[in-house]
Amino acid sequence: MPRIKYREADVDLMARMMRAEAEGEGKQGMLYVGNVIVNRAVSDCLDFRDVRTIEDVIFQIQGNNYAFEAVQKGNMFYQRARDTERRLARQTLDYWRQHPAKFALWYFNPSGDCPPTWYNQPFTGQFKQHCFYEPIAGTCDSVYMN
Repeated sequence: MPRIKYREADVDLMARMMRAEAEGEGKQGMLYVGNVIVNRAVSDCLDFRDVRTIEDVIFQIQGNNYAFEAVQKGNMFYQRARDTERRLARQTLDYWRQHPAKFALWYFNPSGDCPPTWYNQPFTGQFKQHCFYEPIAGTCDSVYMN
């Protein structure tokens, strides 16, 4: 059973986002980005109470901007999904979760070292250039369930 209900259009959308956000970090980096996308859709807490689908997550507006920079700035996001990224997207939609993004709801690529917190959320680990953050204990139990 998949972690979240999805359509083929969601696979394409997620594949495009994974590539746009982490192609330079290889398949593993794209899988971590996929973890964060699915985690946001299954969590029902914090900034993600009103996002239940992959499309909701990808096109979510936070602070007058899209939550994912690639939506507004990334020409790679607007390219056609490739089979490789589609397979990776399906993998994260169906079952794949791994540290440091296993329960992460946020990631970013800082200009220096990963800070110990980001918007007060604890650092869980780093993969290449991306730093991952999961919610403070007790603030988002739903992210740990699916």
